[in-house]
Amino acid sequence: MARQNTDNWSVRKCAKACAKCEKDFEDKETLHSRLSFDEGEYVRKDFCEACWNKDDPGLSSWKTVFMVPVQQEEAVKKENAESLLRKLVAKENEEDLNAIFILAVMLERKRILVERDVQTAEDGRKLRIYEHRKTNESFMVVDPELRLTELEHVQEKVVILLGGKPRNAEPESGESAI
Repeated sequence: MARQNTDNWSVRKCAKACAKCEKDFEDKETLHSRLSFDEGEYVRKDFCEACWNKDDPGLSSWKTVFMVPVQQEEAVKKENAESLLRKLVAKENEEDLNAIFILAVMLERKRILVERDVQTAEDGRKLRIYEHRKTNESFMVVDPELRLTELEHVQEKVVILLGGKPRNAEPESGESAI
């Protein structure tokens, strides 16, 4: 069996048609998504109800609703938690793991992402699989299993990446320190 590469965090979009019968999905149609590991990479396949084989769940599978994709330029207009998550995921840097995880949790709490599954990779790391509620894209996020003592530092980094000021920043001239 091929070794699973947990360093591949790319976004997996929902297909526009069934992987088996190739019928186009209709807006708000219920479908099934399967994530599997094939030839060294994660592969997402989407199936209509008629073609879904529940006996082959792959690494992870879930039921979802197809939504007509929104224009990408509308979805990302300014630097926000979602656009920052997309940028960091695309970079695939190990040092961004903590920030990626915090951003995914933030978006889950805002009901933008929904956690679909948790898997344990061969190297022991937990992979959390999220799905974007509007676009049906899948995000695989490595859970760095942060300790409470590490959270404040990572949250501070995310605030700075989002354009905010660190909590302990010196007040600008004329600003009150209180």
